[in-house]
Amino acid sequence: MKDLWSIFKQKFDRVKDLGYFGSANIIGSGISGIFWFYLASIISVEDFGEIHYFLGIAGIAYAVSLIATSSTITVYAAKNVKIHSTLYLISLTGGFLAFLVISVLFQRSDVGLLVFGYIIYDLGIYYLLGKKLYSRFSKNVLIQKILTLACGLGFYYFLGTEWIIYGLALSYVHLAVIVYRVFKETKIDFSLLKSRGSFITNNYFETMVNVIRQQTDKIIIAPLLGFAILGNYALAMQVLTILVLPIEIVYKFILPQYASGTPNPRIKKMALFMSFGITAFGITVLPLLIPYFFPEYTDAITAVQILSVNAVTSMVGFFYIAKILSLEKSKYLLMGRIISFATIIVGMVILSKLFGITGAAIAFVLSSAAQTIFFIFAYEKIKRDG
Repeated sequence: MKDLWSIFKQKFDRVKDLGYFGSANIIGSGISGIFWFYLASIISVEDFGEIHYFLGIAGIAYAVSLIATSSTITVYAAKNVKIHSTLYLISLTGGFLAFLVISVLFQRSDVGLLVFGYIIYDLGIYYLLGKKLYSRFSKNVLIQKILTLACGLGFYYFLGTEWIIYGLALSYVHLAVIVYRVFKETKIDFSLLKSRGSFITNNYFETMVNVIRQQTDKIIIAPLLGFAILGNYALAMQVLTILVLPIEIVYKFILPQYASGTPNPRIKKMALFMSFGITAFGITVLPLLIPYFFPEYTDAITAVQILSVNAVTSMVGFFYIAKILSLEKSKYLLMGRIISFATIIVGMVILSKLFGITGAAIAFVLSSAAQTIFFIFAYEKIKRDG
């Protein structure tokens, strides 16, 4: 009877944790989606595109600065390795240097502050995730999304369009408390980096390449096609963000489970089935809704249909990423990201020039598919090699 109760409690705790985790991500992304979709409806397409251009710059600077990547933080927190303060110090120092460079090159201190916001978010939120503190993780995710809505729109209405990014940067400030507590709980010890240097370095370059890949499209589209087309593309990408939200929730939930050796195979089957449904919805239903809600963004319709295919390739890719990370074989992730990065660079330059926003969407999907195929072959190689 006692064993039966233990099994029941264990399963109930898993469902409860997934409930905390899933609801926070769904509600939080819903709030974020409301912000971006509402903002798209009240500012010009060109201004919407320009904001995303500078978000792309902030994203690249954040990727270069962040030594303590989300995967590294999550895995080492799950394994209870006391290395976080050391990694935090290096990452925050990188963020400060990025702030100085952006402030000088672009004369945009708001973009530099946003880089700090991105870094603080990863340092705090993924530590909670690695510790499987799903309730605290969920609460902080929701606070950040609510602040995005409140600060972003508040700064826009009271100060103007040029202050929106300042509002976004401010939305991350509460997570500095978690970072401060980690500094207090664990001492800075650079000797811990020696035996783990390969894993940390591979994760860093893998994440950097991946984030740059995700932001490169904005940086290329703006000078080639203009801010208006970028505005349409940015809206299509925001739609994709909402579509693939359930997939990202599953990935974030299973990563610490794979790292600690307790994966749940049922979630994999459910997620794969769900990804096909998401793709079908994006291709058939969303084209009917976009002209009604966003009449100025008609160029985004075809892009949304194409980008919806990414739901399936992302879901398959995420599972192989989790498997590879759990084995600390992150060099393969780096190789996959480089393949994806090269694909999107070539695709964006050639296809967007030939076919406009349609070509840009095709290039994005091809880059995602290329890395997923590589991850599949890489994992099979790892298994063969033992």
